[in-house]
Amino acid sequence: MEADKASSEPDDKISALSSKDAHHQLLMQILSDELGCKVQDIASIELNVCDTQPSCLGGANDEFIFSGRLDNLASSFCALRALVGACASPEDLANEHAIRMVALFDNEEVGSDSYQGAGAPTMFEAMRRIISCLGQHSLGECGFARAIRHSFLVSADMAHGVHPNFFDKHEENHRPVLQKGLVIKHNANQRYATSGVTSFLFKEVAKIHNLPTQEFVVRNDMGCGSTIGPILASGVGIRTVDCGIAQLSMHSVREICGKEDVDIAYKHFKAFYKTFSSVDRKLKVDF
Repeated sequence: MEADKASSEPDDKISALSSKDAHHQLLMQILSDELGCKVQDIASIELNVCDTQPSCLGGANDEFIFSGRLDNLASSFCALRALVGACASPEDLANEHAIRMVALFDNEEVGSDSYQGAGAPTMFEAMRRIISCLGQHSLGECGFARAIRHSFLVSADMAHGVHPNFFDKHEENHRPVLQKGLVIKHNANQRYATSGVTSFLFKEVAKIHNLPTQEFVVRNDMGCGSTIGPILASGVGIRTVDCGIAQLSMHSVREICGKEDVDIAYKHFKAFYKTFSSVDRKLKVDF
């Protein structure tokens, strides 16, 4: 009888009781006060502990940016600003045959295997829809495949700059420093998706616009992190370069990067949007 009675209780009552009782009463009251609702109106919560100290400039000449989550909000900020800047006027797109886009993903630090991560098909599904909306219905998957063959992906994620106290952690000729431009990352084990061709194209864009670049290869006796570059590159076979702004104290609560590098990254990404198509048309690769 008791079991039957319990099973007949309304689902909304059971849900409300479980969410309310799952957390401390004081925490729930603080949240309800902040949200301007009743405690029982909170169905579920997802909380993260974050540093609330604002970002700031520092250094003898205010040349450094101190902030949480520079990895990878700095790249995201530069990419979005660059896309807006590269499409600011009709003239910017007058002779453009390609589509310029930015894709921002979550959960990269824990493997990207989530519905909002790079392991999900979201970006490529969006590209298929774009092709369909542009009148390529009759081409189907052939149209998407052709678009991928002509596409180029910049996987922008922060890079480990050389630490003044730990020079030996980097190869002698591959020590990225702050304030010297984007770092192009290479790895023979494909932890980064950069190839000789994609590296050349990205550096050629920088050369045309007088922008500095650096190159990084991890020491061969050390492990290496990765990015979403290999995930996306291998997903559909898209040309990819891995790059990023050099920084210190990556993954700490307060990270450090160079102020000049943010400006350089913005200019490099904007130049890529505006220049890539013309550079790519001139490229002939002898495999």
